[in-house]
Amino acid sequence: METTFDLSKPIAIASDHAGFEMKEFVISFIEGKDLLFKDFGPATDDAVDYPDFAHPVAQAVESGYYAFGILLCGSGNGVAITANKHPGIRAALCWDDEIAALARKHNNANILCIPARFVSESTAEEMVAVFLNTAFEGGRHASRVDKISGS
Repeated sequence: METTFDLSKPIAIASDHAGFEMKEFVISFIEGKDLLFKDFGPATDDAVDYPDFAHPVAQAVESGYYAFGILLCGSGNGVAITANKHPGIRAALCWDDEIAALARKHNNANILCIPARFVSESTAEEMVAVFLNTAFEGGRHASRVDKISGS
């Protein structure tokens, strides 16, 4: 079994306006765990376009400098679709801790996408904790993950 993320590297996090409040909550959770992170924005809950924040997080995770990413928007779909346009990204839309665990175990997801309008703060916290601490199982899942890029 592969290890979980290298937490000596920072976590990349961003949202749109709909996910802003939940992003601030998730950041406080991450800070409470003494983990490094970079907030890619936005700085307020003023209306913004989610791709303007999802692309930089995906690029940051792709670069290898960041351990993994967390993206939030109202439904989680917009940021997941955007992030998954990047070849090295496996962004998973999750709505509970079991889905977050499976995204790591079976899909080796490297960005957690949270639907801020549809989950509670406690559920978001549980998903982040599970995502942090669940390793990719590899094995039969590795060959499937290898096929995701289409090459």
